[in-house]
Amino acid sequence: MQYWIIQALNSLALGGLLFLLAAGFSLIFGLMRIANLTHGSLYMLGAYVGVSVLRYVPNLWLAAFVAALAMAIFGALIERLVLRALAGNALGQVLVTLGISFIVADACLMIWGGDPIPIATPAFLQKPLVLGGIPFPSYRLAVVGIAVVVAIGLYVLMDRTRLGAMIRAGVDDMQMARAVGIPVSRLFTMVFALGAALAGAGGVLGGPIMSAYPGLDADMLPLALIIVMLGGVGSLLGAFIGSFITGAIYTFGTALLPDLAYMILFLPMIFVIAFRPTGLFGRQAA
Repeated sequence: MQYWIIQALNSLALGGLLFLLAAGFSLIFGLMRIANLTHGSLYMLGAYVGVSVLRYVPNLWLAAFVAALAMAIFGALIERLVLRALAGNALGQVLVTLGISFIVADACLMIWGGDPIPIATPAFLQKPLVLGGIPFPSYRLAVVGIAVVVAIGLYVLMDRTRLGAMIRAGVDDMQMARAVGIPVSRLFTMVFALGAALAGAGGVLGGPIMSAYPGLDADMLPLALIIVMLGGVGSLLGAFIGSFITGAIYTFGTALLPDLAYMILFLPMIFVIAFRPTGLFGRQAA
């Protein structure tokens, strides 16, 4: 019984971490209709930036902030200088983001080497938390709490603020939004930068659980794609619930049938798409 409780808690921790990754991907894909295949690379690069910051300042939260800021700037430059020139060319955008991801992966390998680099857990979260007599890493539960806070923050931003209303107006009718003075291009750059920042911060916050290593981008990007397709493109609620569903399937699938873990992971997405192409919480196009 203790084993299954620990696995359930592990699945929650992985779900919270996956939401930090998938939320940004969902925002970019849902609002801008850009399949940003550099998202896994931004997650990995954020983790490595965090590693570099921690060498000088041993503060995980500061490292996460610096990584988020660096990835936001990098993401904004990608959107401004590359993707905007390919507006309306979906295939071109996919190919160029895939190319950038390869460049980032090789750059990380050249700068930080090929060995996994662990990231230390903050001192005050190193002591296990005892739940019903079962010890469990406090940091993993903290990641779940951070994911919930980020989800609430994104919901308030997108659905309860004037900025969110302008972004949604730009998505629904770009020409009309521009006609009434909404700076759509600038807002889309902000959305892309926000998604990149979430990925970068997630890479650092996931470091104490997964470390930073070459290939981290290739491990995380398929999970983000599964979550977005499962939950619904552009739906933050879908990304949130889809992250925890994916975390549970991946955790228990790896524990029970390690050789079939990826098949078990993709099957629910296939069934959902077959019967509900827009995902669990996606909206039908008007």
